[in-house]
Amino acid sequence: MRTERVEFAASDGHTIVGMLDLPKGDFRAIGIFAHCFTCSKNLRIVREVGKALTDEGLALLRFDFTGLGHSEGDFAETSFTSNLDDLHRAAAFLAESYQPVRFLVGHSLGGAAVLGVGGEIDSVRCIATIGAPSEPSHVRHLFLDADFGESGRAKVSIGGRPFEIGRGFVEDLERHDLRDDIASLRRPLLIFHSPVDTIVGVEHAERIFTTAKHPKSFVSLGNADHLVSNPEDAQFLGRMLSAWAHRYI
Repeated sequence: MRTERVEFAASDGHTIVGMLDLPKGDFRAIGIFAHCFTCSKNLRIVREVGKALTDEGLALLRFDFTGLGHSEGDFAETSFTSNLDDLHRAAAFLAESYQPVRFLVGHSLGGAAVLGVGGEIDSVRCIATIGAPSEPSHVRHLFLDADFGESGRAKVSIGGRPFEIGRGFVEDLERHDLRDDIASLRRPLLIFHSPVDTIVGVEHAERIFTTAKHPKSFVSLGNADHLVSNPEDAQFLGRMLSAWAHRYI
């Protein structure tokens, strides 16, 4: 696998930074990975999926959402809506600089994001989610005790790391209902979820599966945790995803 650093502009003008994982030779198709809430493009599961896909001749763009990782911007000013816009911007960048995006992969809230935009990007042929909530508002429990005060911002701890969250982020979550988006995807959907996921329960996978139209598939991740931190689990996921995606692209 070879990797190229790439940059493209968010709608607010900030620079979004990503890594493009490429096979050694020509690639058959290119996809986008949307990382989990407050995570980054360098999480183990993202890198493992990239390696598995490039081993099979596919390319993958993994990027940091605005305000996270190496991307510019103020995280407290972002929202689920801005995440969706970042994905659209990523797809436009690939179409202009490489080739149209053919598949989307999203982890956790990133999975909700690819469900939200998947039906709007004409070039997309298939979509996969990993430990995704059936509605973006699932993450609001992280802010139940947050005091936004007059500033409209609150400091919270997520995964042991401090973040500043804007009131607008929480309000934006409540405005998104993915049921219609999922029902009208018109793309093959693959749902990865662990039955022992304590962050996003497996009932969310059931709701997504029930709402989606065929063709749709579910793959259990066994005893994997929400971050799929065990390398063997991540590698299994990557191989399954690659085999499935080739069927449609």
